[in-house]
Amino acid sequence: MILAGESIYKSYGDLEVLSDVSLKCKAGDIHGLIGANGAGKTTLFKILLGLVTPDAGSVNFFGEGAKKVGGIVEKPALYGYLNASENLKVFAGIQGISLKKHQINESLDRVGLSPDRKDPVSNFSTGMKQRLGVAIAMLNKPGCLILDEPFSGLDPLGITTFREFILQLAQEEGLGIVISSHIIDEMSRLCNHLSILKDGKITHSDSTEKLTINLLNIYRFYGPNISQSRVLKDSGAIQEGNCMKVHIESGQMANIFIRLGKEHTTVTSMIPDLDLNVLFKSEAQ
Repeated sequence: MILAGESIYKSYGDLEVLSDVSLKCKAGDIHGLIGANGAGKTTLFKILLGLVTPDAGSVNFFGEGAKKVGGIVEKPALYGYLNASENLKVFAGIQGISLKKHQINESLDRVGLSPDRKDPVSNFSTGMKQRLGVAIAMLNKPGCLILDEPFSGLDPLGITTFREFILQLAQEEGLGIVISSHIIDEMSRLCNHLSILKDGKITHSDSTEKLTINLLNIYRFYGPNISQSRVLKDSGAIQEGNCMKVHIESGQMANIFIRLGKEHTTVTSMIPDLDLNVLFKSEAQ
């Protein structure tokens, strides 16, 4: 285990932002956090990075380096008028490190940035700024990396490239990475483990494979008198308004429709339900 956050609580006045939140990550694993704006993701990440003190709970890192964790919250804080090498040198100094030129070049090479580029980072693309932010976060060789919405502002090619970069950091360098994003498809490709945060609470947490199977195999059936279907009820369907919501195991859909036909139930539409859209109805914090 590289990170263990246990029973974290945080309130601002009467507003409870986080309630009994626990999150763990192993070295070499990528743990994804999914949630709506205002669900508490950024507050949680600030607590993990030591920028905010929780009201209760604990955060422990188990890496061996001088710096246990590095990260980017919301967006990289860079000096736009400096070039990439100068930014690294400044932030290294803030962290008490004196970097030689070859060390700066190695840090930039490590994240796929050219040490020869001398123009100010204000000219950089969003993806390049994210990479430089990661290089800064990785100063002092932390064992864990926290990334808050790193795909924000990237085009589809940039998202794919940055995803492959994050995978490389976990697989080749053994970093434990905790990452948040609204892009569920990318998170399902990238992460070993997923947690869903809603209104400050973890509602689901499991391996990516198990969680996506459980959430992506949920369907809403519509039709006249659909609520009377014995087939759907026997399959564990729950009535929600004018539809029946049911979890159907992979490969069982054809059998369900055959049985519905035999009981003469008419299905006018069947809509997949990710069961995640409720997250985006949370009130902003």
